[in-house]
Amino acid sequence: MKITGDQQLIKKMNKSIVLDTIRQRQPLSRADISAGIGLNKATVSSLVSELIDSRLVTEIGPGESSGGRKPTLLLFNKQAGFAIGVDIRVSDLLAVLVDLEGSVIREKSVPLTDFTPENVVDQIGKTIRLLSRRLPDSPYGIVGIGIGVPGLVDETSRVVSAPNLGWDNVDLAGALAAEFGGNLHIDNEANAGAIGEKLYGAGRDSQNLIYLSIGVGIGSGIIVGGALYRGTSNFSGEVGHMTVAEDGPLCRCGNRGCWETLASEKALLDRAAGIWRDHTPGLEQILDAGKRGDKQALDLLNEIGSQLGVGLANLVNILNPELIVIGNRLSLAGELFEEAMLQTIKNRSLSYHRKKTHVDFAKLGIRSTALGAASMPITAFLTDPDVSVRELS
Repeated sequence: MKITGDQQLIKKMNKSIVLDTIRQRQPLSRADISAGIGLNKATVSSLVSELIDSRLVTEIGPGESSGGRKPTLLLFNKQAGFAIGVDIRVSDLLAVLVDLEGSVIREKSVPLTDFTPENVVDQIGKTIRLLSRRLPDSPYGIVGIGIGVPGLVDETSRVVSAPNLGWDNVDLAGALAAEFGGNLHIDNEANAGAIGEKLYGAGRDSQNLIYLSIGVGIGSGIIVGGALYRGTSNFSGEVGHMTVAEDGPLCRCGNRGCWETLASEKALLDRAAGIWRDHTPGLEQILDAGKRGDKQALDLLNEIGSQLGVGLANLVNILNPELIVIGNRLSLAGELFEEAMLQTIKNRSLSYHRKKTHVDFAKLGIRSTALGAASMPITAFLTDPDVSVRELS
């Protein structure tokens, strides 16, 4: 019995490898796959036939001949199914419907004023149902759902703490699983953002990167050797609570001088409220003023850029990353504070450490987390193409 079980496991693994090879290198032939992964042609042909029968792979006609019969080329069927990614933020939630290659089909933003778990779960459910209507024709429909949360998420997908939402020990996955099935993934929003930028954005060619989500707070997702680094308890990346000023402002965590009290979007808005006393400008108004050359706005943005550079220099010295990607809402102001930020990194980091480190802004804009969240159920589905999927009404 064990031998049979092992054979089934090996076949499933090989099938997943063949599918991944087609996704990464398409279009290619059966012979190309055999040569690339070391499986014999008969085994590859059998597995490809199964993938065609399951409509995950399609044949597109003959390729170039190398002397014999022209080979039949294969493509991954990116519209065999779809996934939904949700980014829970402190003012709204952003949800995207994507195909199996992460291309956005639809998206929806929903304002949030009531952050109780019950209301957020209700809004997520409504948004998922809305995006799931009138799907393009596909054999698998919605293959799964991923959600990024601005807080600590443990190994069981329980939201241990999300201070900006007022959440403690919330079983978000349990509240949604009854309706939306088992291929449901909950993770910290910065981790999801890091995955999104690694797969689809600025980090596609990088194996070691840090994604910084800079909004109300500062969080990070850390990619090491192409994989997400999670730490012992799944809580890695809380760089916003790195102390950068011993007697600095009081942070919501109870400490003083945390990096996010000096360099986040909230820090920017708090300072702006002290400068423009007749009104409280939002980020967009500060950006508009800076682009018009307003000195107060530019000075404020340069100050935030310098404070960002202080923390980034620490990360460069400690982790020596290949790439740092700055995302979330503060990245919208990147062109206005970039020079001050880079100059501070240069002044405060070790020259050998920063020599090969590049700093960039998120290529996915404010979609990084939603797209990264959507990729999680896609990865799970494609690792096990035989997984059953619940249809959404």
